[in-house]
Amino acid sequence: MTQLHYVVEDKKGRIDKVLAEIYPDYSRSQIQSWLKEEAVSVNGEIVKANYKVKNQDNIDIQVPEPKELTLEAQDIPLEIVYEDDDVIVVNKPQGMVVHPSMGHPSGTLVNALLFHADSLSSINDVIRPGIVHRIDKDTSGLLMVAKNDAAHVALQDELRERKTLRKYVALVHGVIPHEKGKIDAPIGRSKDNRQKQAIISDGKEAVTHFTVLERFLDYTLIECVLETGRTHQIRVHMDYIGYPIVGDPLYGPKKTIKGNGQFLHAKTLAFTHPTTGELMTFDSELPEIFKQTLKEIENND
Repeated sequence: MTQLHYVVEDKKGRIDKVLAEIYPDYSRSQIQSWLKEEAVSVNGEIVKANYKVKNQDNIDIQVPEPKELTLEAQDIPLEIVYEDDDVIVVNKPQGMVVHPSMGHPSGTLVNALLFHADSLSSINDVIRPGIVHRIDKDTSGLLMVAKNDAAHVALQDELRERKTLRKYVALVHGVIPHEKGKIDAPIGRSKDNRQKQAIISDGKEAVTHFTVLERFLDYTLIECVLETGRTHQIRVHMDYIGYPIVGDPLYGPKKTIKGNGQFLHAKTLAFTHPTTGELMTFDSELPEIFKQTLKEIENND
């Protein structure tokens, strides 16, 4: 069991909010569960979430051991674009979470892969077998999955060395006047909203290249190429330059086109095969709702 100790200085407010600020590596839901399980004490007394911290309060936390998730193989339909003994390329639909978590214990891509594949790499922790890289729940498109550890290492190295090609198509609010652009702005967890990422000076390097594909009266269709792969990278970068992705519930405006989440699709994926050394390139069609929305925008312009 992990033990945490903190002496309050220059902090005020409810203890659940203060702890979220002090310990950003833990989620708000984890902190709430500590308080419910009476694992948090102040000056030797167990406190609840609404306790208001004071200067020089001594906070002690007995962090409970994490509960293990049991992974279940589930017969969930998958669109397999390519498969051999080393890799699987999947076209993930909008709405599917990539791997299980406390909030999504089942119905994920990993649950489906466990049913489909005889083997998956074991390099990641137990809840992410085979997963080399991720895309958001409400982003659709291509993902590569490793079936063994050697393939996983090779694919991960190629990602780290920025040799993997990942092209996305996105519909954004506003009309971008220039044909191409490069966004080089560091990304880290937002200090105001733990569910969001933000441009912060001490964040991790993040670089996105974009090209305009088509302009409409109020929107622009663009292609984005990732140089790095930070959480929510394209969504954060496009919002940062004033052209948020249509339908984005976190970073976009409230008044937007309805869909199944953000209009962002991982369309093209290219990587070197970990065994043969062959360049593998894959392309996928936009989801039906994406294509239908583009038609409606064209008709309304």
